[in-house]
Amino acid sequence: MTTAAPAPASSGRARPSRPSVVTRRRTVDWRIRFAVLSTVWGFSFLLIKVGTGAYAPFQVTFGRLFFGTAVLAVAMAFRRDRLPRGVRTWGHLTVAAFLLNALPFSLFAYSELTIPSTLAGICNATSPLWGMVLSLVALSEDRPTRRRVAGLGIGFLGVLTVLGAWQGFSGLDVRGTAMALLASLSYPVGWIYVRRTLAGSSHSHLSLTGAQLGLATVQLGVVTPLFTSMPASFPLVPLLAVVALGALGTGLALLMQYGLVAEVGPTTAQMVTYFIPVIATAAGVTLLGEQLAWNTPVGALIVLAGAALTQSRGRSARTAADAGREGVSPAPAGVAPEPASPATPAGVAPKAASPAATPSRAAQP
Repeated sequence: MTTAAPAPASSGRARPSRPSVVTRRRTVDWRIRFAVLSTVWGFSFLLIKVGTGAYAPFQVTFGRLFFGTAVLAVAMAFRRDRLPRGVRTWGHLTVAAFLLNALPFSLFAYSELTIPSTLAGICNATSPLWGMVLSLVALSEDRPTRRRVAGLGIGFLGVLTVLGAWQGFSGLDVRGTAMALLASLSYPVGWIYVRRTLAGSSHSHLSLTGAQLGLATVQLGVVTPLFTSMPASFPLVPLLAVVALGALGTGLALLMQYGLVAEVGPTTAQMVTYFIPVIATAAGVTLLGEQLAWNTPVGALIVLAGAALTQSRGRSARTAADAGREGVSPAPAGVAPEPASPATPAGVAPKAASPAATPSRAAQP
């Protein structure tokens, strides 16, 4: 802390004191971070495709979770955050780790053995649609509106367009596509479970997320040796793809996401969901040379339009969803503040927000 120097004794009047100098580190503008997050998650499908070109899907998923957990562990150590306590909490996090990480990550990795990364990215965009269907069944306070129901119908019409239903799904790998759609369905199932079991937890977002990813890593660490064998070689490019997928697409992306939610609220932060399939498609076509029929981008746009409608809510609901940014005190330089709302693990919005409107795991592949 700096203070003003006292006036000399010979002076007849006191000099005006200088204002204290406060050094504040400016964080990167949220729009730039939003664009980076969209790009990182959009490229995740390409990284999965490259990784599975040399390693088994379970190995790719294990590597992804391992490096993602390592990034969050470093962040927790830097912020001096502790792991959650309580057997009950760890039990719920174990289920959440399976539904939100281990299962969908593995399904996407297996699906990309037989389908293009572009199609996997578009399937991921259906999560808000599945989320609305499930929320209407499992969450009595989430009442449907005509606009949201219309969005649901439009969204699934877009899915049929992507899949080429009028052609009898010819040329489509049904198994791989089903896995990708099941992966996108797993996210809202996990959100609803966590919302019912862990909402209002006193633990921080980082603590719960780190524990959740750690448990998912353990789950894949047990399963992977049972279904795969040690690779005979470790090709560099696929290995770097797996490292980037975990460190950037999982660990760093989650840290960026929570910073966005804290700064601009979940309603704005969730918009990242609609940029991911666009980036995934562009990356797959330009870098992997994947073929793109006319119905794929057209159907994707219809899916995104329907998903956007399912997220539309009244002004009061949006205000409640964004309440997490109100009353947020300034965080130390370089540390993203956390919203003043119930701490929830990866992919779970504050309790005021609908799971279908969650800005995180609906977006992350």
